[in-house]
Amino acid sequence: MRAALDWTFSPAGDESIGVALTTSAVPLWMQLSLFDECRTRVERALAALPSEADRDTRQEMKLQAALGGSLVCTRSPTEPETGAAWTKALEIAEGLDDADYRLRSLWGLWYFHISNSRPRVALAMAETFCALATNRPDPNDGLIGDRMIGVTQHTLADLPSGRCHLERVVAGYVASDSRHIICLQPDPLTTARVFLARILWLQGFPEAAMREAENSIADARAASDVVSLCHALALAAGPIALWTGDLASAENHIGMLLDHSTRHSLAYWHALGSSHQGVIVIRRGDVARGLRLLRGGFDELGEANTAFRLLTFLSEKAEALGRGGQIADGLLTIDEAIARSERTEERWPIAEFLRIKGELILLQAGPGAAPAAKNLFRQALDWASRQGTLSWELRAAMSLARLLRDRGSLVDAKALLQPVYHRFTEGFDTADLRTAKAFLDALP
Repeated sequence: MRAALDWTFSPAGDESIGVALTTSAVPLWMQLSLFDECRTRVERALAALPSEADRDTRQEMKLQAALGGSLVCTRSPTEPETGAAWTKALEIAEGLDDADYRLRSLWGLWYFHISNSRPRVALAMAETFCALATNRPDPNDGLIGDRMIGVTQHTLADLPSGRCHLERVVAGYVASDSRHIICLQPDPLTTARVFLARILWLQGFPEAAMREAENSIADARAASDVVSLCHALALAAGPIALWTGDLASAENHIGMLLDHSTRHSLAYWHALGSSHQGVIVIRRGDVARGLRLLRGGFDELGEANTAFRLLTFLSEKAEALGRGGQIADGLLTIDEAIARSERTEERWPIAEFLRIKGELILLQAGPGAAPAAKNLFRQALDWASRQGTLSWELRAAMSLARLLRDRGSLVDAKALLQPVYHRFTEGFDTADLRTAKAFLDALP
């Protein structure tokens, strides 16, 4: 490692350093998490390329792909420059008939579109990837495509399909060499587990979800990949701990995320960590400070505030505003979340958004609040039932059951909540299920 490091940072021109950073057998920028260094050197190398008629197009392709990958880590997967780099890499790869770089560029463009709230475009990229991977000798190529489709189906709330694709990856992917880590960051097995964990929680399997989240952390560590570790902490372990009500675990995971993202200059992941930290503080009872932290995380994310990351934080912000007495602002926030979910087709959290809006309307206590809230809770139940999001269904049933109880309909409240509760087979120590059981036990 030391000899390779000395060679990579030898006092050559920036162009040769950029190429060395992107074409060694296992790129040192990934081994050592030198993301800022890679981006800076690659940008200089691209700027130093000769005129288009004289340049080495294969070298340019590799540099464009490296630029796209480093921008994802150091800035944001949503920036136009990120999409432009991957688009150029794909254009050159197709001209050279380079299947490897076509795959990695398609992955980059898929990630760009899924992060920019364009899941249908992302799904088309994933399907193109799968079609190309079909003729490849390495079965892992097809599994990478399964992972891409599974993540996209999670976003579109097609949970059975998403789970099927992701379980196929978990069962079959073998990290036999470093090629896929080079081409397609982060580690495919880690991120398959990340989104499988999320789907399992949504479908009402919180214990299985927590296990997969922990497995995703272990896989990222085994791959020695800090970006994969950030994925596991920010998108699975942290959120699922919050969803299950385990604040101690959430604090531990988000603390790790902030530490790693700071040490490796991963601004995007640090912003997600800051946002999660705000949610934890709110859950601990300090709503005003938590909202400041959450807003700070939003500001830090900037244009990267997209996809399921933004949708998650919008719902937390809306609830916190309601608890802090800023009900009108909370309603504006949740209406923004609902509109965005409908516009982009990212409907995996729509049932929870409708439930939160109903709760905020009840807090506002205006004329007709109870019927309006009841209608929203019914809509939430309908969405959750159709999507198979049992965890959201339980929350919606709890909200409606409370409303029915408070209006004197105790029998109806029990008849509504009890069958939803009894469909769970695990996770009875998690917060939502404990709350539901206590509610049912208190009814006659």
